[in-house]
Amino acid sequence: MYLQMYQDTQIQRMGLSHASIAPYDAYPTADGQILIGVQNDRGWRALAADVFGRPELVEDARFATNIARVRHRAETDTVVTEQTRRFTTAELDKRLAEAGVPAARLGDMRDLIEHPQLSERDRWREVDTEAGPVQAVLPPMTFGDVELPMGAVPALGQHTDALLAEADYSAAEIAGMREAGAVQ
Repeated sequence: MYLQMYQDTQIQRMGLSHASIAPYDAYPTADGQILIGVQNDRGWRALAADVFGRPELVEDARFATNIARVRHRAETDTVVTEQTRRFTTAELDKRLAEAGVPAARLGDMRDLIEHPQLSERDRWREVDTEAGPVQAVLPPMTFGDVELPMGAVPALGQHTDALLAEADYSAAEIAGMREAGAVQ
């Protein structure tokens, strides 16, 4: 999240597919992506017939069972991709929900940063850094009577001496490490 916020860098996805279920992955839409997770053959029937309007895919031997769909994963993903691209993410999300097919919209880090729940649930805090104040998100756990502290971000090396002293290094040993360039 912070790479997106402060360097405008989107980290590449590592994949969402499932080894023993197909289709189960992120699929392109006309304007984005959506995660579809067909858990069983009933889900495939709903996806193919109700969502895509392609009932012939239900009877196709390559796709008739989950075992067949996993064996023919590339073909399954190709067929699903051809169909998902026909819809906007919002349209497809609605159709999937109405058909009872597990799915979720996929966003990028910018979508997360701009998600209204973070503001509506008062999750943003300003914290100090060496470069000035920045916005940061509270840790995910919340307690009714205690807010976890969001202190200043320490400067590089700010606590080195204290941490080394806690690890039982003497002042002379720490000074030697600094002279040797082992710590800054």
